[in-house]
Amino acid sequence: MLAVNDLSLTYQNNEVLDGFNLELDQGDIFALLGDSGSGKSSALRFIAGLDNANQGRVELDGHQLSTDGKHQVTPESREVGMVFQDYALFPHMTVEKNITFGISDQSKSEQQARVKELLSLIGLKGIEKKYPHQLSGGEQQRVALARALAPSPKLLLLDEPFSSLDKKHRDQLVDQVRSILKKAQVTSILVTHDEDEANVLADKVGTIQDKRLTIK
Repeated sequence: MLAVNDLSLTYQNNEVLDGFNLELDQGDIFALLGDSGSGKSSALRFIAGLDNANQGRVELDGHQLSTDGKHQVTPESREVGMVFQDYALFPHMTVEKNITFGISDQSKSEQQARVKELLSLIGLKGIEKKYPHQLSGGEQQRVALARALAPSPKLLLLDEPFSSLDKKHRDQLVDQVRSILKKAQVTSILVTHDEDEANVLADKVGTIQDKRLTIK
């Protein structure tokens, strides 16, 4: 489903990744651990097509996205969704408008059906007309997840999505997100500093150390 081969990254003459390799099957949830500055988020940005690399290839569902460290397929054409730690919801938009932001090419009825489907999936039925400031942090994060899932991406990238929550709500949300991702059957990569979080949410766990990825 996903193959990343020979990824090498250098920032400001500092080599952060050297020979990063990863293969995931359909529906796998993979957690990526590592110290700050180890290259976790940089690897995600390359897979998403947001950054170039010294070298490396990304293949998703049999299609080459990046070759020789450069981008052949633009980020918006990769069928890759992203969820960030700050949620990045639009404060002036309702939950419904936030979720449908990436599927504006669909008909109104298709958008409404998708919103209902996703709100049921994330366990937040009936909040279509609410605004982000009316939701808790955990609810906002689940809406951000629904928005990322709305276009039915083949791959979902989550960059420390729980780091702004307290431990009680974070532990609860990790269980919920695992259930949501498994029901959606979307291949996912989670970047985190928390080993317990990684072990609970992911099927496979890898650690970046000395510029290379080791998978348990």
